[in-house]
Amino acid sequence: MKVVFMGTPEFAVPCLEALVEGGYDVTGVVTQPDKPQGRKMKLTPPPVKVRALEYSIPVFQPQKMKESGVLEQLSAWEPEVIIVVAYGKILPKEILELPQFGCINIHASLLPKYRGAGPIQWSVLNGEKETGVTSMYMEQGLDTGDMILKASTPIGENETASELQMRLSHLGAQVLLDTLKLVEQGNVPRQKQDDALSCYAPMLDKSLSPLDFTKPGKAIHHQICGLADWPCATAKLEGSTLKILRSEWVEQVPGQPGEITVQGKKLLVACGDGSGVHLSLVQPQGKKPMTDAAFLNGHPIAPGTKLE
Repeated sequence: MKVVFMGTPEFAVPCLEALVEGGYDVTGVVTQPDKPQGRKMKLTPPPVKVRALEYSIPVFQPQKMKESGVLEQLSAWEPEVIIVVAYGKILPKEILELPQFGCINIHASLLPKYRGAGPIQWSVLNGEKETGVTSMYMEQGLDTGDMILKASTPIGENETASELQMRLSHLGAQVLLDTLKLVEQGNVPRQKQDDALSCYAPMLDKSLSPLDFTKPGKAIHHQICGLADWPCATAKLEGSTLKILRSEWVEQVPGQPGEITVQGKKLLVACGDGSGVHLSLVQPQGKKPMTDAAFLNGHPIAPGTKLE
């Protein structure tokens, strides 16, 4: 079966690898343009492009899907199916209708929950106990097409969004292979989504970062886990920004909301419901990430000090 693959970030790489190693004829890869990254703003290819070139697969990087030449290039690759995994661009109607077996998306949630660009992060932010991956036929709506297969997995108590993303990327690769087997057999199930059960998962931004310790401790813990490793949860300590990268929920922590308790070499912070969080990995302003024990060695905390 001839396949065109569309994807951009690291999350999509295991799906591309599964296609190649599964013997599918990947005639071309479409990914986002190279972007400047880092302090020196070096032009950097997306992870999917790097992997595709290692497989010697042709790569196409259009700025817009409706620009001249896009449909012609895709048609020249003669796809029987187009696989889309975290590509990051909306596909116009003429592309959705191009392949014989349609365009199939691998989405990192149990649809119809968490449609949109940030399903993994929002499932953690909202304290979900379970998430997963859904394969679906694409249509012009945002993640609204008929569902094909689902695979679920529990979310660990202290699992960060980035850790969960790695697991879901491999789960998605298996769901993709299982879906394509059904396509080849001509036995693909189609289940309509119930829009009443849907919720939207927008892209993250830094407005989500500041912590409000008057909230319950579990909500603070979920916020820290969901925002790791970007844009990162933050708090102010004596006027400086402290990034909080990893945490654990603690059932009882004394003090007013935001008040720090040092317990041995542990950095504990009280929250609004009487519980608290253990800040196990932090990054002071202008410094590298460090454990709370290392932080406390160089930053003695006076009694009554608060994070704000």
